[in-house]
Amino acid sequence: MLTETLKKLFNRDLSKLKSEIEAYQKEENLWRIDHGIANPAGNLCLHLVGNLNTYIGAVLGGTDYIRNRELEFSLKDIPKQELINMIEATINVVSKTLDQVSQEQMDNEYPIMVLEEKTTTEFFLVHLSTHLAYHLGQINYHRRLLDK
Repeated sequence: MLTETLKKLFNRDLSKLKSEIEAYQKEENLWRIDHGIANPAGNLCLHLVGNLNTYIGAVLGGTDYIRNRELEFSLKDIPKQELINMIEATINVVSKTLDQVSQEQMDNEYPIMVLEEKTTTEFFLVHLSTHLAYHLGQINYHRRLLDK
């Protein structure tokens, strides 16, 4: 079932996000912008946590998470350990929620319209997985370029 595959991919990539954040040698570099990079790793991390807690946790899992997308890009200097704790909590929320998603839910329309057109839950979850991978790659390059 695709749900199990997605669960493995989200777990893999969120675990990699955690290790990328942990790998920063200088904590202040999580928030560094240079070389035309608009969003530092810390903000991308907040964005991913907010995105997944909203669209998987709150919408599909019924958690009480309330997103403030604007803060995901404007907050600065959140301690590294706090980011790591957020990622760990997100891993748990995503895993628990996906354990409860049925094949019928996957085939049905995603409960809210997020993209430009209605999609199935299955399509939207694949979208969320690729979105995570995209920003994870950005964080990896950010760390290798700016955390020297």
